[in-house]
Amino acid sequence: MAPSIDPNNADVLIVGAGPAGGWLAGDLAAAGLSVILIDRLPNLESNAFSSAALPQASVERFGLPDAVIAARFSGWQLHGPGAARRHWRSEQTLGAVLDFGRLRAWLADRATARGAGLALGWRATAWQALEDGVRLTLISSCGEQRQIQGRWLVDATGSRRQLIGPCQSPLPEPLVSGVGVEWLLSVPETQWRSWSDRLSFMLGSDWVPQGYGWIFPMQAPLLKVGVCRLEQPLEPGAMSAPPLSRLLGQLLDRQGLKEAVVVDRHGGRIQSTIGRRECHRQGRLLALGDAVSTANLLGGEGIRHALVSAQLLAPRLVAAVHRDRSRRASWRHRLAEDPLRPYPRDLRQALGWRWALSGRLARRTWLGLKHPAADRRLERLLQGLERQPAEVLSSLLFDYRFERYGLRALPDLLGLRQARPH
Repeated sequence: MAPSIDPNNADVLIVGAGPAGGWLAGDLAAAGLSVILIDRLPNLESNAFSSAALPQASVERFGLPDAVIAARFSGWQLHGPGAARRHWRSEQTLGAVLDFGRLRAWLADRATARGAGLALGWRATAWQALEDGVRLTLISSCGEQRQIQGRWLVDATGSRRQLIGPCQSPLPEPLVSGVGVEWLLSVPETQWRSWSDRLSFMLGSDWVPQGYGWIFPMQAPLLKVGVCRLEQPLEPGAMSAPPLSRLLGQLLDRQGLKEAVVVDRHGGRIQSTIGRRECHRQGRLLALGDAVSTANLLGGEGIRHALVSAQLLAPRLVAAVHRDRSRRASWRHRLAEDPLRPYPRDLRQALGWRWALSGRLARRTWLGLKHPAADRRLERLLQGLERQPAEVLSSLLFDYRFERYGLRALPDLLGLRQARPH
């Protein structure tokens, strides 16, 4: 039997119940709009691929409950390049590792508690513009097809961009793509404790060429262990990169986790442009979150940026719906400025120049991390951070405050500035 879905005309249809779509549905429903949140998964706690680490400021900003927090961290541990190991520790909680599946379920519950409709197990296959709205075609997991209508449609399907697709005009910068594999491990509690209060990263070409590995704590006695790398077209004659599964196996072996029990295996892809100039809108179809490249490539994080995009879009979409309802009542509303027009600008300003700089650094750093010379540059960068407190490292990695390190030195250390010939 197909899941039930309300066929009535809604103010807003949202496809994708991830962080961006789930948050937006809750905000719109709280403002009195009729909303249907749609997702292809029958269970939002499944297929939960995300490293899901957030700074404490974001946990507080979005009011995330303890139920979605798997662990809290107060330190950093960086392994590599090679056998090097560095530690930073704070007396304060620096952030949290989320249970991504529980986060999605909590956001959906938040939305339905405010009056939104929820349709799980439905996949959007096509949409059609109408005179004053949209028609969306859905197909259920058991093959039933259904059409529903709404005033506005939101693509929150992530980097798949299932509805909005690519821009009509060529992007000034190509999509940068990263792929990752993550395993959820069950380990003895004594072993779990050695990783339980920190975020640990493995850096250097001997760990993961053109990428990095990580070990994050979850609820005792679980750890999430993964590897990811940026992708680029192969040069003529170049050998293909080793499979991520092999790199993950090597990481487990080097960290003494080879005998751990594997609870779950999953993987995913992240795609973003550095300049974020792709389509944010096509008529009555809007996009947010990873569909407009809010995922940041430096640390592979997207949750908090996706939530920001939803917070920015919600009031403008509420205004657009009210404008639709009032058009026949007043000629002034027909002449009023489109409340959705400033949405891309608002998002660029909210993410800021540091976000764009971090994306450029990520592309140059990770794609170049494939030989000893790159490892030596990375080593010099990490040496410069050794005496900094853990809070400074968090500020650099989460807030992209590179000026604390020294903006003049950073391009040289990361190879962004080429030496001039004499």
